[in-house]
Amino acid sequence: MEYTNLGRTGLSVSRLCLGTMNFGPQTSEPDSFAIMDRALDHGINFFDTANVYGWKLGEGVTEQIIGRWIAQGGGRREKVVLATKVYGKMQEWPNGQGLSARHIIAEADASLKRLQTDHIDLYQMHHISRSTPWEEIWQAMEVLVAQGKVLYVGSSNFAGWHIAQAQESASRRHFLGLVAEQCIYNLMARTVELEVLPAARQYGLGVIPWSPLNGGLLSGAIAKAAAGTGGRSSEGRAAEGLEKHRASIEAYEKLAASMEVDPSNLALGWLLAQDGVTAPIIGPRTIEQLDSTLGALEVRLDEATLQRLDELFPPVGNGGPGPEAWAW
Repeated sequence: MEYTNLGRTGLSVSRLCLGTMNFGPQTSEPDSFAIMDRALDHGINFFDTANVYGWKLGEGVTEQIIGRWIAQGGGRREKVVLATKVYGKMQEWPNGQGLSARHIIAEADASLKRLQTDHIDLYQMHHISRSTPWEEIWQAMEVLVAQGKVLYVGSSNFAGWHIAQAQESASRRHFLGLVAEQCIYNLMARTVELEVLPAARQYGLGVIPWSPLNGGLLSGAIAKAAAGTGGRSSEGRAAEGLEKHRASIEAYEKLAASMEVDPSNLALGWLLAQDGVTAPIIGPRTIEQLDSTLGALEVRLDEATLQRLDELFPPVGNGGPGPEAWAW
């Protein structure tokens, strides 16, 4: 396993992050335990979850599964950099969602109970709050940090200017502020290259891409559909995306085959090669899926391959950051 620092911090995390959103809804608890144990065997020390995962209002199903895994002991908690999130709806009543100080602190305590731990390594705001002032957000986070319940704070799904706004506010309070941004980023979803990635690099935030395979479309979707094993990439919006981008995806799968690389690992390898990317989030539903992703760490892309990938999945506008991407 390869490791890197999380943004500008001294915290070492694996170059692949274990996403746990499938734990509960898609993957049974025993299988989830086995996947987490295998992740540790592979040296993956970065686990990501959220209070809303499990999708049963207020229950925190996925966090509970992770908590019961941690409770087995054996150094599990000590080995893991544990990230969770706050913002989503956890109660029907007012104040049951968002980033008010009340909700942040209440949900931190609730997550700690479900996770059966005394601290959260990375506490991420799952979405921007357009109604809560940064002074209130940072005051709540400072309380949690002072209490030792939270070590680092991150964001998710922020715009570039949100990152700048957050960091300038934190700086005025002499607070570390954000250390990571978790955003959708893959070969087929490159909008964050315009402003989010430049902002993250400027302010020293690690970038944690979610949906690195774009809902399975970059995992060999055409070959899987032909074999009848398409899964979610053959359903709903993924199926529509497959038809819309069939020519590019077909060429992409041929490129992966010519390189003797699994399409999923080519997509992950491309992300790992991007400046500022810390660790793409992998969301295996089985141990076999987890094992197969390790090949991404061995993918090395030359300039010709990178250029070909840009041809198949062009960046937004002229490519790169704004304003050059849309102007001159």
